[in-house]
Amino acid sequence: MKTKNGWYWLFLIPFIGTLWPPFYSSYRPTLAGFPFMYWYLILWIFLVAILSGIVYFIDNR
Repeated sequence: MKTKNGWYWLFLIPFIGTLWPPFYSSYRPTLAGFPFMYWYLILWIFLVAILSGIVYFIDNR
């Protein structure tokens, strides 16, 4: 079975998106009363799940 290792580079996107805390450690803008930092990091949880699904389905095709 051949592994398409190029798709594993997608896992660097969340790492880079959360690497520098001064970028997202602010209160504004708020979303439903939650500060930016909280909903930004929670958004990354869902994005990582989507990226993992993409890599899984491409790798097991």
